[in-house]
Amino acid sequence: MKKTKIVATVGPATSSKSVLSSIIKQGVNVIRVNFSHGSHDEHQQVIDRVRAINKEKGIHTAILADLQGPKIRIGNVIGGKMEVKKGQKITFTTKDEDPKDQHTLYISYPSFPKDVKKGEKILIDDGKLGLEIISTDRKDKVEAKMLNPGVISSKKGVNLPNTKISLPSLTEKDRKDLDFALENDVEWIGLSFVRNARDIIELKHLIHKQNRNSRVIAKIEKPEAIDNITEIIDKTDGIMVARGDLGVEIPMEKVPLLQKELVNKCLKASKPVIIATQMMESMINNISPTRAEVNDVANAVLDGADAVMLSAETSVGKYPIKVIQAMTKIIKQIEETEQIYHHEFPPELNEERFISDSICYNACRLSQRTETKAIVSMTHSGYTAQKLSSFRPKANIYAFTGNHALLNKLSLVWGVQGFYYDKYVSTDHTIADIKYLLKKHGHLKSKDLIINIASMPINEKGQSNMIKLSYVD
Repeated sequence: MKKTKIVATVGPATSSKSVLSSIIKQGVNVIRVNFSHGSHDEHQQVIDRVRAINKEKGIHTAILADLQGPKIRIGNVIGGKMEVKKGQKITFTTKDEDPKDQHTLYISYPSFPKDVKKGEKILIDDGKLGLEIISTDRKDKVEAKMLNPGVISSKKGVNLPNTKISLPSLTEKDRKDLDFALENDVEWIGLSFVRNARDIIELKHLIHKQNRNSRVIAKIEKPEAIDNITEIIDKTDGIMVARGDLGVEIPMEKVPLLQKELVNKCLKASKPVIIATQMMESMINNISPTRAEVNDVANAVLDGADAVMLSAETSVGKYPIKVIQAMTKIIKQIEETEQIYHHEFPPELNEERFISDSICYNACRLSQRTETKAIVSMTHSGYTAQKLSSFRPKANIYAFTGNHALLNKLSLVWGVQGFYYDKYVSTDHTIADIKYLLKKHGHLKSKDLIINIASMPINEKGQSNMIKLSYVD
């Protein structure tokens, strides 16, 4: 079993039940539904197929519903694309969606003329084209000049690295998409272009208002998010290092070290972290990845990421199954090195969950010294499973829970495999029963050492306060 999870974006290349079944079999743990593309009917079919596969195979593939957020785009360009020269002047308008000349571009950001200032940069198509603002009428027009030659195509994304954007974190489209996702009770909701902790709080409020338990992934792709990262990690349930927009919004050379820093912060906070964007992009058209891409995936695993993500590679790529096979192969190879394991850090005395955190910490240390094959957590909220995972033990982590909704959620968390279990008779009986089940399913064999952590009395489902080390019969 690989410990680092794979998130795969579904699109035309992977939406059929047979391909979904194949990529899940090859190593996908989380299916990403991207609301930037496709209709609710198309997304519904994907969700229904994933749930059917889970039921048929007895597995727990999670669904991540990724909201588009306040993504800014230009409108249609006359003829579909136009060549531009360095120094050429372009007018941006928020008024006319179909400009009549090639020197005017529509921009889908009503407050654009009010928010921007002279001298600020406009980046189009992931930074391939840059412009500098010359003037704004603060109503509906902005004048800018090209900083480099190139080709501008219709509907390309826009980044404003120097501008404080006044758009809300949840657009009208996002709210409709959120309602759809919550109706389907998806496990994870991705929030795009997060700027501060309030964005997370607002989304969680809307989730709770509908009596749902979906967890939130904060996508880190804005400079403001980096400035507020401690508060964001505190309020969110996990983060995604969305390197595409992030590498345009901040200097690209800062992204590699920032990736390591964000992973480290999430490990300390026991929050899952996904590394995303362009991981194996050449495999959209090619049968094998570049050596640089192999290194990129390997470094994400070495950094300690919970999951690595594929976007166009699986949504529209020619070889979606082969890309999963290649990624799984890289992950398994890197997971053979000792370097990625044993990141224990002792809990602080004044922490709210000091007892359960200490149990998890010492279980992982004991596991390392005794070369235990498995650490088993009895969990209702998933907290102990995530805490154990954050210490990166070499032993497999098995989470037994009577909370059905939790099983799929844990599919995003490094090293954790979930099992449904609701027979809480006594601690000794439960531990013996779990050993029997793990042995029966081939996860353990006789004479293997196992660590069980639980709360006593077990039927109260409180904080973990017990460790037991024993052999499997």
